[in-house]
Amino acid sequence: MSILETIRHRRSVRTFDGTALRPEDAQKLLDFAGKVENPYDIPITWKILDAKKNGLSSPVIVGTDTWIAGKMRRAPHAEEAFGYTFEKVVLFAEELGLGTTWIAGTMNRDAFEKAMKVSEDEVMPCISPLGCPAKKMSLRENMMRRGVKADSRLPFGELFYEGSFERPLDRGAAGRLADVLEAVRLAPSAVNKQPWRIVLCGSRAHFYEKRSRGYDNGSWDLQKIDMGIALCHFELAAKELGLNVAFALSDPEIPAAGDTGYIATYEIRE
Repeated sequence: MSILETIRHRRSVRTFDGTALRPEDAQKLLDFAGKVENPYDIPITWKILDAKKNGLSSPVIVGTDTWIAGKMRRAPHAEEAFGYTFEKVVLFAEELGLGTTWIAGTMNRDAFEKAMKVSEDEVMPCISPLGCPAKKMSLRENMMRRGVKADSRLPFGELFYEGSFERPLDRGAAGRLADVLEAVRLAPSAVNKQPWRIVLCGSRAHFYEKRSRGYDNGSWDLQKIDMGIALCHFELAAKELGLNVAFALSDPEIPAAGDTGYIATYEIRE
């Protein structure tokens, strides 16, 4: 599949069929993850963990004992870097036919951090189970998906703007960026909050985070991880469609609401 097809096809999986992860797939994932670079040049250490060996669990996951986790040093933009990188790993897992879901809270975190040997100056924001999706979701998974409206996304004009936040962008007016922005719109996020907002100004796409309460625990901002996922989708889709994009941290100081802050910019170059 193309990356656009992979993005459209992937969903969060919490119910697995019990098939063990093949060693060759585990190695492919680790090899891929180890080579992924992020726009902030922040390195991430990855491990695939066995639940039985390490005493790991999550009350929302059924049918797999295999997990992938990453840790990194505390640093400015660490959350965005983690989201960007982990989403590339998640999409690669999808291409291998493996189910995944982002988990930040519903786990025995102490056990996972011990298994990852997380030091005081490191963070392990999120993890994901790995395995073959079951043919039928569990009742709990169905209820969770309905609760967060997992298959719904905000309308195009509530996420994307032209020139300022006072001018919502219509998909029909997005031109060559329509499919790129749709790839961002389809991105996963914590409790499906979809905190990304993009303002197009000429050849530049400025990313903003629309913050919600309760997602910054003092160690990391979960919605900034979501912003990293959005950055990943934008870049992957743009490159697949033949657009030359360059990442930058250059705040255009566009007037925004108090709960909305600048994150990063992609410039589309001819």
